Amino acid sequence: MDPVADGAALDRVFKAYDVRGTVPDQVHPALARATGGAFVAETAADRVVVGHDMRPSSPDLAAAFADGAAAAGADVVMIGLAATDQLYFASGSLDVPGAMFTASHNPAAYNGIKLCRAGARPVGHDTGLRAIRDRLARGESHDASRRGTVSEQDVLADYVDHLLRLAPVDGRRLRVVADAGNGMAGHTAPAVFDRLGGAGVELVPMYFELDGTFPHHEANPIDPTTLVDLQRRVVEEGADVGLAFDGDADRCFLVDERGELVSPSALTSLIASRELAREPGATVIHNLITSRGVPELVTELGGTPVRTRVGHSFIKATMAESGAVFGGEHSGHFYFRDFWRADSGMLAALHALAALAESSGTLSELLADHERYRLSGEINTTVADPRRVITEVRSTYDGRDGVVLDELDGLTVSHDDWWFNVRPSNTEPLLRLNAEGKDTATMERVRDDALDLIRSHA
Repeated sequence: MDPVADGAALDRVFKAYDVRGTVPDQVHPALARATGGAFVAETAADRVVVGHDMRPSSPDLAAAFADGAAAAGADVVMIGLAATDQLYFASGSLDVPGAMFTASHNPAAYNGIKLCRAGARPVGHDTGLRAIRDRLARGESHDASRRGTVSEQDVLADYVDHLLRLAPVDGRRLRVVADAGNGMAGHTAPAVFDRLGGAGVELVPMYFELDGTFPHHEANPIDPTTLVDLQRRVVEEGADVGLAFDGDADRCFLVDERGELVSPSALTSLIASRELAREPGATVIHNLITSRGVPELVTELGGTPVRTRVGHSFIKATMAESGAVFGGEHSGHFYFRDFWRADSGMLAALHALAALAESSGTLSELLADHERYRLSGEINTTVADPRRVITEVRSTYDGRDGVVLDELDGLTVSHDDWWFNVRPSNTEPLLRLNAEGKDTATMERVRDDALDLIRSHA
């Protein structure tokens, strides 16, 4: 059977939000070419933009996609090496659909495709990705009578200009350690920080060499073990802040001057305060496993907090519906209305640097009011039947005094002093647990009780 038309093989790589799998057995040039043609057919695009990360397989995959898209009649703009938010910038500024070749934070054996419509609007399972998969499964040919052109365009300088217009950094001098993890921040950060040098921002680079084999550590900052080098270096350098990016640089995590990890919820709260100062009364999006300190602060500042399910497609859709100025997720994704509602790790980093440069204290002091509670972080447990376990959790907590249950995404169990959420993975037999308490002891008690219950029914 044609591997591109094999439904079972396609189901293994077409995920909820992107195409992703191992190279070359699951993701290969034939798949990329066919996807390029199907993408043009599905979006009715006459022009598309294509970028790729530093993985060894990415240039060939991007070229194959471009060939398929051109054969389907679209003109293709190749922007070459790019961070994912740089691809979103190109899609937004050129107002054309886009394709980014990356496997984000996944190990070196993986690659994939993130797709968006014109204006960086997301393509997920229900907004085109399933339809593209079905076109491939049917073996459709999308070759047109007129073949499109393939050209190259460098958008890096324009991308940097746009970011710095949205979050200019002025004020006191800062020393910044940035860990690119051998990923695409090694491409974008030098261009950004070259411009910030005149503003007194000194960059200490870590692992900026583009290397898709990830020789130092996985480019996955949601895993605390990947941040150890950065934490140590921040303290050694006497730096004001540390920045950690994932492989395609659409996510950013912070380390404060003490080498302590900063919760993405605290960064969400900080950026929300800045956006509300600029636009009083605006709406801010947060997903349901972000700290309850985020909606508290947004409300205190006169804004409107809106709670959503986990996942960028839900955040972006809700931002479009509500006109929200900003949205944040626990996973280090930060979304900006003025960046086509797309996520940008570098723009989030610039907001943090701007706030710090304008302040007179340390980052930990700046964030003191933004870290009101204690979060567990996400804990995954392998279970045979996630939904059955969620039912057991519901029955255990239902009816307890002061407890409120909701099922916006999985099951959230809330109390005045704590909450926890359990939700199933989209792709694996896993339950994901996040818990928060008014203090560390409360959080640990709630976390451990929930984990014991989950594991007893696993």
